[in-house]
Amino acid sequence: MGLTKSEIFTEEQNEIAAIAKVLGHPARIAILEFLIKLKSCVCGDLVKDIGLAQPTISQHLKELKKVGIIKGKIEGTSVCYCIDQDNWDKIKNTLGKFLNKNSTGSCC
Repeated sequence: MGLTKSEIFTEEQNEIAAIAKVLGHPARIAILEFLIKLKSCVCGDLVKDIGLAQPTISQHLKELKKVGIIKGKIEGTSVCYCIDQDNWDKIKNTLGKFLNKNSTGSCC
């Protein structure tokens, strides 16, 4: 597999690409929707709520946490997850600026 040469792109371009990549799986969207709907941390088992196997849920949580969309804290023997509101607001702002860029004219 070839190199992405991410260093030739701006920090913003790399950030948008990382966000888009992590949001590119419907299970992650389902997890985020569930966390947003709850408006609190989830310490329980997401398996019954999302409908995927525990290792699969764990992998998706890891990817969401890696880009900072969610955060987790250890409580006893479990990890509680919630939306990282500061990063969520930053992501909304970043994607909003990108998606609100208008093209000029029409070429087709």
